[in-house]
Amino acid sequence: MTYKEIIDEAKPEFDKAFRFFEGEVAKIRTSRASPALVEDIEVNAFGQKFPLKQLGSISAPATNQLVIQPWDASYIEPIQNAISQSGLGMSMAVDKNLIRLNLPLLTEEYRTQLSKLLGEKAEQAKQTIRHAREDCWNKIQTAQKDKLISEDDKFRGKDELQKVVDDHQEKIKNLVEKKKNEIV
Repeated sequence: MTYKEIIDEAKPEFDKAFRFFEGEVAKIRTSRASPALVEDIEVNAFGQKFPLKQLGSISAPATNQLVIQPWDASYIEPIQNAISQSGLGMSMAVDKNLIRLNLPLLTEEYRTQLSKLLGEKAEQAKQTIRHAREDCWNKIQTAQKDKLISEDDKFRGKDELQKVVDDHQEKIKNLVEKKKNEIV
């Protein structure tokens, strides 16, 4: 086993951490309405929990409004209950078979909270990447101790591993900057 194979084996962990972070960032509210804000809200329907996106279509016809069109009218009440318990602070109106959600304007205090939340989620993603790097580095060191790779390859592996980590850290940084610009 070469150091490249060890790193290639670890890359999906780095990618998984970044994709999870991307999903979490999409859920953070900005000055624009996005279906990602509500699509994963758990709705109790028929004695089971479903993500909202499985019970209807979600669209954003205006920058501060979301429209949910349930597949069945019987979903309206459970969806309303789930949204009111979500703590998103949206006003809700039922219009025939549609649920309209109006997002309040972002206050400076709320923007600060969102920026702080964004920073926390970024730190969690970086921490996950650091753990994956540590696991990969331990495998490379073990391979060198077991004489599967040379000491030179161990250090080449360390450098290449750091490049992979730096790339993912950069992606996280860019996504944070983009999201901060959207919050403002």
